[in-house]
Amino acid sequence: MTKQNRWIKSTIREAQNCTTKMPWERGLRREAFIASRRAVEALTSAPSRTLRPAA
Repeated sequence: MTKQNRWIKSTIREAQNCTTKMPWERGLRREAFIASRRAVEALTSAPSRTLRPAA
């Protein structure tokens, strides 16, 4: 049982030392992703300027 406790403690300690940013974390990167997604939605929902495609 002591082996498992030591393993769990060391795993938790290493996880706390992790500095990699995850995609679901809030911040500038996430805001930029959401803004780009909204821009694409706005472009697809906007009406076309021309009634027919260019020849």
